[in-house]
Amino acid sequence: MKQITAILQPHRLEKLEEALHRLPHLPGFTVFKAHGHPRGHGTGHAYIADEWDPDHHDRLVLLMFCADEHVAELMQTIEKAARTGQSGDGIVAVTEVVDIVRLHSGERGNDAV
Repeated sequence: MKQITAILQPHRLEKLEEALHRLPHLPGFTVFKAHGHPRGHGTGHAYIADEWDPDHHDRLVLLMFCADEHVAELMQTIEKAARTGQSGDGIVAVTEVVDIVRLHSGERGNDAV
């Protein structure tokens, strides 16, 4: 079982939601607002004082849990829908989940996602 976390541009959310809802095995997801600070644009990605403008780094974080067999399809869908080809598009990460329980039903593991 895996957790997928994607940080993306807010204006890509509608396109991403549409793409995810077309999948046959959508486990559901949560989206919340965030403010990001990008890698520096100096040598070796060092921070340069002219980079930070909190009004221009609004991001969304998408969080979902899924069975291992759905990871590749979900990541590909997120990548395709969220990418604009511009710097600051975001990032997608996958991590291993040791256990999960659905609170209202008591389902565990893959049955909970």
